[in-house]
Amino acid sequence: MQHQRPDAVVVLGAAVVAPGEPGSAMRRRVAHAVGVMRECGAAHLVVSGGIVAAPPAEAHLMRDLALGRGVAATAIVIEDRSRNTFENAVYTGRIMRDRGWRRLMIVTDAFHMRRALYVFRRLGLAVEGAPVPRPPGMSARAWYGAHGRELAQWLYSAWLFRLNRHRPIVAAVWNTRAPDA
Repeated sequence: MQHQRPDAVVVLGAAVVAPGEPGSAMRRRVAHAVGVMRECGAAHLVVSGGIVAAPPAEAHLMRDLALGRGVAATAIVIEDRSRNTFENAVYTGRIMRDRGWRRLMIVTDAFHMRRALYVFRRLGLAVEGAPVPRPPGMSARAWYGAHGRELAQWLYSAWLFRLNRHRPIVAAVWNTRAPDA
């Protein structure tokens, strides 16, 4: 199956281990995103993640990592307001709309990819995924534990969409009227 070239690669934020110190998951995601960006020929890299526990925003740390891997500053788009996957999709969707982009490639850990694609697609965004594989040395127990936590988050996301709780949030962020049920 031939994939269309995305307008941008979007790397979703991950934990900051200490103030100003990216965690290993963030480092893996950015490294993978830069490789995907080069491989697919995308012109832009969106770094998506706000302040979750303490400053700085995840996006600012990811920008620095991408710059260190040779991505031009002009190719990096910063989305530094989101605190979770739903907000990653909402705020990135707004960037996508404002720039006239049609297709995105999402980069996140493999265990997170299914939910990320679900949320982005439920918001009407054309996305594909390029998951970061399980890191070498990560135990199967830790990997499956991450999958278990992710399943709980996926069910919560599905519940929010089922109850249409997302509509007023999306409308407020995108400056539009909430769509009718």
